[in-house]
Amino acid sequence: MSRSAGLKDKAKQALIGFDAIVNKGLQGLNVPGAAIAVVVEDEVVLAKGYGFKDLENKVPMTADTLLAIGSSSKAFTVFALGRLVDAGKLDWDKPLRTYIPWFKLYDSFASERLTPRDTVTHRSGLPRHDLAWYNNTTISREGLVRRLAYLKPTADLRAIWQYNNHMYLTAGYLLEVLTGKTWEEGVRVQVLDPLGMRRTNFSVADSQKDSDFALPYRENEGKLEKIPFRSLTNMGPAGSINSSVNEMSNWVMVHLNGGKLKDKQIINPQTIQDMHLVHMPTGGTPAIPEVTPENYGMGWFVDSYRGHGRVHHGGNIDGFSAMVSMLPQERVGFVMLTNKNATGLGELLIRHATDLILGLEAKDWVGEAAKSKVKGDEVAKEAEKKKAARRVLNTRPAHKLEDYAGDYFHPGYGDLKVTFEKGQLAFTFNSITTPLEHWHYETFNGLRAGDPVFEDMKFNFITDTNGNVARLEAPLESTLEPIVFEKKPDARLSDPAYLQKFAGKYVLVEQTITISLKGNVLFASVPGSPDMELLPGLGDEFTLKQMKVVTLRFKLDEKGNVTAAELIQPGGIFEAKRTDTQ
Repeated sequence: MSRSAGLKDKAKQALIGFDAIVNKGLQGLNVPGAAIAVVVEDEVVLAKGYGFKDLENKVPMTADTLLAIGSSSKAFTVFALGRLVDAGKLDWDKPLRTYIPWFKLYDSFASERLTPRDTVTHRSGLPRHDLAWYNNTTISREGLVRRLAYLKPTADLRAIWQYNNHMYLTAGYLLEVLTGKTWEEGVRVQVLDPLGMRRTNFSVADSQKDSDFALPYRENEGKLEKIPFRSLTNMGPAGSINSSVNEMSNWVMVHLNGGKLKDKQIINPQTIQDMHLVHMPTGGTPAIPEVTPENYGMGWFVDSYRGHGRVHHGGNIDGFSAMVSMLPQERVGFVMLTNKNATGLGELLIRHATDLILGLEAKDWVGEAAKSKVKGDEVAKEAEKKKAARRVLNTRPAHKLEDYAGDYFHPGYGDLKVTFEKGQLAFTFNSITTPLEHWHYETFNGLRAGDPVFEDMKFNFITDTNGNVARLEAPLESTLEPIVFEKKPDARLSDPAYLQKFAGKYVLVEQTITISLKGNVLFASVPGSPDMELLPGLGDEFTLKQMKVVTLRFKLDEKGNVTAAELIQPGGIFEAKRTDTQ
């Protein structure tokens, strides 16, 4: 018997009792369903569904059920680019600006030196900044890449490892630039079609058109609840692929067999090997003695489990968790897909399966994790009881609640809208609306909503020297100071139809000030001086562009007619009477 046949037969025999372990894990970690595939060299030795894809209706999970694979999608983006490397259309180590000349990061040095390899190894210097894109379904991929110029880094290029989805978006956009196709079309042509992955798709909308797809769930106060599908289309290159374990088996095979599938060479062996090599140390420490610290390849984490080298990548998006893991030397691979938010069940089951197939000492991974979960849930409940301990009681906001309402903007994060309706403040960011309660002073707390992303997040409003609510600070990136959103002027202050009534002549101490409208911009002029542009400000004020310490406010009578213009300076407020008729 050949070594290959021997390992395959051994794996099949070893996994006979695996079902009981899986079911124990589903119950102990409160997971509705899982789909699992185990590959040895060029053969699928196990492909099966467990539990339910639809918990409410008790519809069983199958090996053909489509589930989101989340960030396990990243390796598909790398693979597609790798085939372009093979074709001589891309060099991993040339500056990205070679292919995208306008590309720009916050740091000018990184803008010039960042390479395609840097984008897929998490060493750009940028932290996650995930809330800059999360749930944004309107901006284009190019638009998100252009916003990178306004996202602050926390390290120099290649100094440290920091997981970053934006860089994988950039890698996917690079694929679009090089192929002239969308990322979806590029991955379909370069990866899915050659691997026969016909039902694998790129959006939750497409998954729901299929006859066999799983519903997403999360755990809330110990109970599973079905949640809406989350569209990740704009950030697709970092994590929007949906697949089944049957189709993912071919994906694993091509990696275990040096880029070959069924005697067809899909990608060069050296290119596959490059993906599996360590390109960046993560600086992490092992969570358990059986696993060495993780490092990062290209689209894959690289570590060792009980002395056996591994490449793997998980995926966690709303309602789904995935783990794809391989032992390249043994040529054994695993795909574990589940329909629950942020569960580690996949990794635990892979450890069990690895122990069984390689004949390693058994350990009750899922049992220990279930016990830890119970303890962790108890600790979380106790911590939640104390969350108001740092609240300063008996304080009031500095303004009327309606004064906080308005449109706010950050060039890297986009628009944030604060509303005041029926006595309640709320904000909407990337189509997620969250009610706000006054916490203390100028700080407001996010309340739980249908989409709990911003629950218990604290938002601080800033007042300018003129007494206007001018900014909102939001802790959207935990490794940086709060992100500052500037309050936008009233839209009417850029509307020519509204501005026209301010055009005219105003007299201050025998000096005539002429206000004129050019396009949608007001200008002020006095004899002997150049025109001064009036920049829309907060409230009903304008700021002189060339003299920002001076603001101008128009006075209206009860009929809405403009009667005067007030020049507000540090030393006083001067009133210029209007002299022309309206």
